[in-house]
Amino acid sequence: MDSCLMIWSMKPQMRAYRFVGHKDAVLCVQFSPSGHLVASGSRDKTVRLWIPSVKGESTVFKAHTGTVRSVHFSSDGQSLVTASDDKTIKVWTVHRQKFLFSLNQHINWVRCARFSPDGRLIVSSSDDKTVKLWDKTSRECIHSFCEHGGFVNHVDFHPSGNCIAAGGTDNTVKLWDVRMNRLLQHYQVHSSVVNSLSFHPSGNYLVTASSDSTLKILDLLEGRLLYTLHGHQGPATCVAFSRDGDLFASGGSDEQVMVWKTNFDADYGEAVKPQKYGSSVDGTHGTGTVSILEQRLTLTEDKLKECLENQQKIIQNKTN
Repeated sequence: MDSCLMIWSMKPQMRAYRFVGHKDAVLCVQFSPSGHLVASGSRDKTVRLWIPSVKGESTVFKAHTGTVRSVHFSSDGQSLVTASDDKTIKVWTVHRQKFLFSLNQHINWVRCARFSPDGRLIVSSSDDKTVKLWDKTSRECIHSFCEHGGFVNHVDFHPSGNCIAAGGTDNTVKLWDVRMNRLLQHYQVHSSVVNSLSFHPSGNYLVTASSDSTLKILDLLEGRLLYTLHGHQGPATCVAFSRDGDLFASGGSDEQVMVWKTNFDADYGEAVKPQKYGSSVDGTHGTGTVSILEQRLTLTEDKLKECLENQQKIIQNKTN
């Protein structure tokens, strides 16, 4: 809500950087697959691409005619999908920040949009109470899932790409098979709105964040609630697993960012515990004050090009 983007180092006593540029609340943020870029979307209707360095340079593009609620990179880092209160989903090329196409069938605010792991599909969730599945090539809506009884706040693909999970204002979490378009699992574990969710990289667990101030970890193989985590004072607004699944982070209306360690093989009750280095967004740190750097700099086309070329090299090296 302070219009800033914070980049935190997970090492104790390392500095966090505050990036300034957006003119209104920042509602979504994501690292590119290579880690060389960060995308953010804001209530100021723009999307920014940042280089996560000391200077915090960014380039801005006018993305939508309404608040941007979701940004997501494709797994190859080449495309970006954004979702907005203007009821549209837009797809962009990252390299040129060039608009490619719009998906326009939602009839209310679009809260979230995600690429499938293989980049062929896009899933979106909306205040029109639907989750829609899109074919990126044909740009057509393949299916609408209408089982939610309220606004659908968040949706994401399972790491396999075969199913999706969504949560919303009906307090439920639902999972569908996208090959047969059928409901697989339904969880009524929260007592208030589900704001966010994230799959563990193994695909076996799902973590959810709710306005009931709790996080819940669901065991998808057993189809049951595994843990309820109390930490936030007030609504838990976002949650995400790290890429290796060893950690997850949650944020809330209490202005706290909490980092949790996972250990799903440990004794019951010991599997999830907050890390001592969890930091709050006001810049304080468990072991001392975090230095804040404020910079207003424009990202040049050359800088971004160089950054993307590095990203491509990393992807090629991994492939080789």
